Amino acid sequence: MQQNIKRRCAHRLKIIEGQVRGLARMVEEDAYCPDIIDQAQAIKQALSGVEALLLENHLETCVVKQMKSGKEAQATKEILKVYKLANKR
Repeated sequence: MQQNIKRRCAHRLKIIEGQVRGLARMVEEDAYCPDIIDQAQAIKQALSGVEALLLENHLETCVVKQMKSGKEAQATKEILKVYKLANKR
């Protein structure tokens, strides 16, 4: 994994970790339901950002390497797998 992407993912995941702890606290304290839902949506968006960074890294490194080494079928299979996973949401 590219160091820049790794660092950015780790940073974002620490923020998400704090958001999840806050969400749990909101549930425990019987916070207003729309506020809990709003926080849950923010966490989903943050996770989507991490997914995007990981996909960017994979495409820029692993897939390019596979294509250059003659493993086009494997690269295509992985791209389609990620695409299908992204569309299951």
